[in-house]
Amino acid sequence: MRDKLYQAALKGRENSYSPYSNFAVGAAVLCGDKIYTGCNVENGSYGLTICAERCAIWKAVSEGERKFDAICVVADTSAPVSPCGACRQVMSEFKIPRIILSNLKGDFKEFTLEEILPYEFKL
Repeated sequence: MRDKLYQAALKGRENSYSPYSNFAVGAAVLCGDKIYTGCNVENGSYGLTICAERCAIWKAVSEGERKFDAICVVADTSAPVSPCGACRQVMSEFKIPRIILSNLKGDFKEFTLEEILPYEFKL
């Protein structure tokens, strides 16, 4: 399944709108037998930018998904890309148990939610 998610994240990355940073990121989330992809979308008002991870998760949620099995994130980095804190918190909100980080060279690191965000914010 990892390779299928990786390929979907690569495909999502192709749609990145990143004219300011030139840093394209793709993500794919697995919900049962469905995969939702996302990419980073930048904005001249940089605070309005959305990361690929949140884009993919929002797409899934907007289609009624609430149970997530895994997420894969890919970017052109020397080591597997690491999600920002906001994305980690969103992964925590939806309790995504398997987090796969990768790069264009095909390097991978896998984490559980507890490993990537050990002290999550909870209400």
